Amino acid sequence: MKKITVVGAGNVGAATAQRIAEKQLAEEIVLIDIIEGVPQGKALDIWESAPIEQFDTKISGTNNYKDTVNSNLVVITAGQPRKPGMTRDDLLFTNAKIVKSITEKIVEYSPQAILIIVSNPLDVMTYTALKVSGFEKNRVIGMAGILDTARFRLFIADALKVSVNDVTAMVLGGHGDSMVPLIRYSNVGGISISELLPEQKINELVDRARSGGIEIVNHLKTGGAYYAPSAAAVEIADSIVKNRRRVLPCSAWLEGEYGLNNVYCGVPVVLGKNGIEKIVELELTADEQAALKKSADEVAENIEKLDL
Repeated sequence: MKKITVVGAGNVGAATAQRIAEKQLAEEIVLIDIIEGVPQGKALDIWESAPIEQFDTKISGTNNYKDTVNSNLVVITAGQPRKPGMTRDDLLFTNAKIVKSITEKIVEYSPQAILIIVSNPLDVMTYTALKVSGFEKNRVIGMAGILDTARFRLFIADALKVSVNDVTAMVLGGHGDSMVPLIRYSNVGGISISELLPEQKINELVDRARSGGIEIVNHLKTGGAYYAPSAAAVEIADSIVKNRRRVLPCSAWLEGEYGLNNVYCGVPVVLGKNGIEKIVELELTADEQAALKKSADEVAENIEKLDL
């Protein structure tokens, strides 16, 4: 891929740009932010690591969207971060204005781009980008499911003292406290975690996965997670750039799938060169379906609050 833009030069954006460069997913990376000097300085710092990390990707920083022209892929990380005591939904109106403004600029300069949204509240911000851009739904993707699943996989691996490489899990729903970890689809080396852990321990791991973000916020005090979210965003980018067609959980616009309509929600999708190539529908139990609907309804309620 020729050009990838990362919007927002804070911790998430800078880490995302660094990971994209080190994986050599583009010939050129543009890091853009409204604060003068910050994207320029961070981009130069990352670029100066190229001889050591052995990547040939060019990285530049800017405050002008003209420099992002003809981007093939745009990762939007900009927005206010959470602080202790805040939910992701507390950021709703502030970040909706930010994402709306960004999306308008991206449409002006890169109308063919695929958008990956990382800003919180994730599912509603992804809807904002879809609505404002007018892009096809396959080109506007929310990052959250990969991050939520990664956290769940890590906690399972740690509890069992096994490699994370052997842990498979699936987390559906909105990126929030109502996310839906699917125990039936979570296993270690093909063995269900229900065979390996008592129910009480599994419930503890589910609760920790749901609160994985705020756990980090409470430690940091002044911001949120960025290493794992950037890794999740770049996993999406990697599958798109290399047309890997990986099956990964992402926030996708649903039009009847899982019995849900006109809402962004985390579900497994096939990611290829066109973005979301396919939504994979799993057979859910009545309890799982009810939990997914509850999660999606919370996203829909927040979408309705926006005047878009």
